[in-house]
Amino acid sequence: MKHVYTGKTKDVYELEDGNYLLKFKDDVTGENGVFDPGANTVGLTMEGAGQAGLRLTKYFFEILKEKGIPTHYIDANVEEATMTVQPATVFGKGLEVICRYRAVGSFLRRYGMYAEEGQPLDAFVEVTLKDDERQDPPISEDALDMLGILSHDEYKELKDITQQIAATVKEELAKKEIDLYDIKFEFGRAKDGQVILIDEISGGNMRAYKQGEYIEPLKLEKLMMEK
Repeated sequence: MKHVYTGKTKDVYELEDGNYLLKFKDDVTGENGVFDPGANTVGLTMEGAGQAGLRLTKYFFEILKEKGIPTHYIDANVEEATMTVQPATVFGKGLEVICRYRAVGSFLRRYGMYAEEGQPLDAFVEVTLKDDERQDPPISEDALDMLGILSHDEYKELKDITQQIAATVKEELAKKEIDLYDIKFEFGRAKDGQVILIDEISGGNMRAYKQGEYIEPLKLEKLMMEK
């Protein structure tokens, strides 16, 4: 097993069979000790966050598998906080794709002249470049195509699959009377060129509320995994 990458919230290893192993850490993104799924820095360490994030990720990836939505997921070991995935190449140097159902976070900071906090949004899809130095700037479909990061056809596929996955997560959360405000995904190209979901789907990359109160990642995992 060869260590290939150290990330903010997980480490990546290459396996002998050509697949990869993701090792989930207890670090979550945020600033000044406050969790923020859109932050570029590790803000705090929460004991058990790695396992909790993986437990929820496994839950969602297995639902997507049943629905035939393409992801890199193969299997997961929650006890060891590891997930085995198929190889995929990222778009450019990495994109983040956010699906928004409510105006909060960076959407509100940018568009606050027109939007009110918590205002409903119609599964708005936003793509940002993974670029810590430039604070992950949003980028349009035309710019993605012109810069050779993503073609127009791939963008349409990316947007469609993003809305499908977000709708699935929203539906599952609603079963526990939890409202999904926004969720962040990462995508890549599989060996055959297909656009697939990569990384994770956990409390650490979404904002969820219950009766108007924000639910922290670890609490969200507990609520979702309760029988």
